[in-house]
Order: sequence, then C-alpha cells, then structure tokens
Amino acid sequence: MDFTRHIVIVGGGFAGTTLARALEPRLPPGWRVVLISEESYTTFNPMLAEVVGASVFPEHVVAPIRQMLRSSRFVMGRVTDIDRVRRVVSAGTLAGVQEIAYEHLVFAFGTRANLELVPGLAEHALPLKLVGDALFIRNRVLQRVARIELESDRALRRTLGHFVVIGGGFSGVEVAGELADFLAGARRYYPRVQPDELRVTLLQDADRLLLELPATLGAAAAHSLRGRGVDVRLGARAGRVDADGVLLQGGEKLDAATVICTIGTKPNPLAERLGLPAQRGRLVTAPDLSVQDTDDLWAIGDCALVRNHAADQHRPPEAGPAAPVSYAPPTAQFAVAQAQALARNLIARIERRPTRPFAHVSKGMMATTGHLKGVAQVAGLRLSGLPAWLLWRAYYLLRMPTLGRKVRIWVEWTWGMFFAADITHLRFTRTAEADAPSLPPAPTTVSPSQP
Repeated sequence: MDFTRHIVIVGGGFAGTTLARALEPRLPPGWRVVLISEESYTTFNPMLAEVVGASVFPEHVVAPIRQMLRSSRFVMGRVTDIDRVRRVVSAGTLAGVQEIAYEHLVFAFGTRANLELVPGLAEHALPLKLVGDALFIRNRVLQRVARIELESDRALRRTLGHFVVIGGGFSGVEVAGELADFLAGARRYYPRVQPDELRVTLLQDADRLLLELPATLGAAAAHSLRGRGVDVRLGARAGRVDADGVLLQGGEKLDAATVICTIGTKPNPLAERLGLPAQRGRLVTAPDLSVQDTDDLWAIGDCALVRNHAADQHRPPEAGPAAPVSYAPPTAQFAVAQAQALARNLIARIERRPTRPFAHVSKGMMATTGHLKGVAQVAGLRLSGLPAWLLWRAYYLLRMPTLGRKVRIWVEWTWGMFFAADITHLRFTRTAEADAPSLPPAPTTVSPSQP
C-alpha cells in the first residue's frame, strides 16, 4: 500500500512510543505513523536510580523502539528544521538530511537537564537525566571507593567517600537510597575502606521530601533513608558547587568529591527555535493537546504544558473560579495518558469528529527509598516499606513493552534480592586504546572529570 499521509512524531520516550503504538491499529488506509528519535531506544527514566545502584544493568532500563512498533516507520535522527508552510520535517540521519512530509506533527521530545540553577553546577555536578548519566555515576562511585583504598590522607579519603545528592523529589530520594545500599554492599570488597568513610547526603530545599505526595509519606521516606545512614538535610539550599563540595546558602560547607544533581529542567533546543507559544519552557497546548493557535501541531509529555481538566472537575466548589489551573505533572503516568488521549483526538480529527479535552485522574505516585523499602499513594491508600516497594516494581515491570524484556528484568530483580550488587566498573576499552596511559597523576583535589 502506498502511504501518502503521515503523522510524524518527534521523540521516542514514553509519550512518543505510546502514541505510535496506540495509533497503529486505528489509522484508516492511506495513513502511516513516522516516529523520529535521536536514540534507537526508549529509556525508563524512573529506573535510572537502579542503574546507579547496580540493581539492574543499563540495558534493562531501555527498550528498542523498533521492537515496540509494528507498522510505523522509525527514523533515527535529529530534527533540524520544520517548514510549516510546506509541512515538511528535516532530520539529520546517518544517511544525511531526510525530508518527511506530514499532515499532523506531534512534539514529544521531552526536556533537558538544567545545570544553570546553582553556580558551579554545570562544571562540577553530575546530572541524572539519561541512561549514560546513570552509568557514568555508577562508574564514578566505584572509582571513588577504589581510590580511597589507595589514599593515605584521611581528610581526602572522607571527601572522596562523601556523595551529595541535590533534590528531594522522586529521583533524588531514589538515587540516595540506591547509593546508600550500594555502598554498604560494596564495601566488603574494599577492606581498607572504613564504614565512616562512605556517606550519602540528600539536600532538599523544602521542609519535607516528595512534595507531590502527602506529608506523612514524605516523612516516611526521610525516616527510611535516615535508617540507611543517609544524612537528609531539609530546608537546605545549595548556594555554590565547586570541585571539592557544596557550599550551602547558610554558609556551611559540605566537603564532597561527588555531587549528583536531580533538580531542574530546561526546554529541548528545538522547542526554543520553533517560536511557538510556551510557558516555563513548555509548549502551551489547547484542551485537546493541539499546540495553541495551530491545527496541525500537537504536543504531549514533558515538553508540553497540558491543562488537566479532570483535576478541574474534581475541584471543590469553595475553591471558586480564581483557583489556580491544574496542569499535568511531567511524569511517565501522565505522558502515557496524554498519548492515549491524543491518539483518540487524532483519529477524531481525521474522521472530522470533535476532539475532547485531556482529563486524567492520577492512579497514584510511588518512590523507592532503597532495597525492599518505598512509599506510595494509590487510589487514596498510603503505603510504605515493603508493600510500596513491591508495588513500584510491579508497576514498572508491567510498563515494559515486550514479554522478553519483562522476563529479563524480572530475573535480574529476583537475582538481586538474594545476591550482592555487581561492582564491575564497566570500561569499554578498544584494542587501540589498551596500551594508552589509563590514569593521570592523582591531583590534590577532585572534580567530575577526574577518576
């Protein structure tokens, strides 16, 4: 069949791949989905903390996009230009620039980490946004512990073993818990490293953790982390990050060789070049998920500012018309819901039927705080400890796109419940690099670019 009319999706994350899969069985003859992504896989971002803590390997938190699609066309490339008059997308690929015509264009390209929020963050902190970030942090942790064994300066040893996590949201809480467990389990293989030389500090610029959850669950998360030895600092704002630690706004200095950043996002550069309506770095959408003031552009996921009409419908009458508008949070759950809603609206637009506003009632939110521990709110029920941890794992296991991927992650998780975490430092050295100098002379201070 000659497919002449395309729905082009830019972005291969939760939102983009869910939309493509939802459209495939519904499109009328003569229509086809084209998905463009810079990467050939979808990253399950909520599981990145498990990569940091070696609970799973990096390949377990990604799913190949080509395996997820049936009839859609996949193009691995970066969108470089959009001609809205000709309705053509230009994408840089391995075979040069490709032009793809579209009838409808969907933006689902997510956001980037913002390292400009705190002075020194870009130069000295490690972001946790991509699977490459998670693997780099895991390697850095192992490098720090290995170096402690070789250092004689006690003050430097304690600095090398101090890991500071900035941000007490879901990512920050989860990576702090994973790090604490990983360090406790790995230390047995480093006999010259003392227990008090490995520390994790979590900084949260608020009076509690996990602001999206009820205060009782935020308190439960803090209690769980402190029970693992994490120093949870509430109301602590980082004022500056440098090569040997974090200076808090109150004047206290935390000596630490490794600072992990889980706060702040900024728009994808493509969104900034389009000149479309945007607020807070996100594309403003109409109720039906079309980009405001357009009829052929749509936006979903983290890059879109989407009003959640379900929240408005459940607003108490006493709130009044002046109550703040409820926007969908940038989470995987809402990205999937937006993709499913947009699939229905695109089919309605093709069939010349009315579209519907986006409305989604949250099924709940969850976070892990380390091995066998977590907090969750599901359908009004609040859970903590082992039940929340099991629920978290069950949900993300179900989200895996193929049976083979589900089985692999289930086996890895089951293995990890009974055996120590893997402490392999994954260096991919090519033959031509094997005899090159591996390490520079050890400096007196440390930075993210040094082993």
